[in-house]
Amino acid sequence: MSAEQELLLLLLPLVLLALQAPLCRGACVEVESDTEAVASKGFKLGCISCKMRAEVPAVTTVDWFYRATNDAEFSDLYHYDYESEIKGEVLDERFEDRLHWNGSKSTTDLQDGSIYILNVSLNDSGTYRCRFNRVLKYPNEYEYQTNTTKDVHIIVVRQLTRGLASILSEVMMYVSIIGLQLWLVVEMIYCYRKIAAAGEEALRESAAEYLAIASESKDNCAGEQEAE
Repeated sequence: MSAEQELLLLLLPLVLLALQAPLCRGACVEVESDTEAVASKGFKLGCISCKMRAEVPAVTTVDWFYRATNDAEFSDLYHYDYESEIKGEVLDERFEDRLHWNGSKSTTDLQDGSIYILNVSLNDSGTYRCRFNRVLKYPNEYEYQTNTTKDVHIIVVRQLTRGLASILSEVMMYVSIIGLQLWLVVEMIYCYRKIAAAGEEALRESAAEYLAIASESKDNCAGEQEAE
């Protein structure tokens, strides 16, 4: 096997991994919502509830509730049902014409129940609660109902601020990416040198073998001439 073929065999797993990366399907991940909104701007209220068994179909509706900072109880805020004619309905007049559905689209099997608030005001601070009402559909017309509730505590500020933890995490992310790239470069150089050295060694062995065969042939010819 030549040095070029050995190099290709060593790099083949990395090439296959790079080719498969874009083909991977995104899985459901329950990412927490942001908790700091800026006044006069839009804000996404995130709420994700993943199913334990993705292969089981389900019919899901989402309800949102809101409790302002000075309120004692939650009030109805928003209801989403893909099968209904209205689909998304704002139930709190304080958010009329300011709430829009930002979750799963074109399906009754909802896993992302996020909503989007337009033109956030300082009075929108408080606790937002989302509830997934999910009916799992099993064979033989068997159904199983589950409910998932999550709370999001929102603070509305006049200007967005970045905490030290956010800055450090971003710096560490870039450092990790650069470190990984350097490691890959070093690994490729090491593999190339190793294969090149193996190729040179094989070439020297082939040359020595050729010289040995040539020398042996010369000696045989000389012996035959003496015998004659």
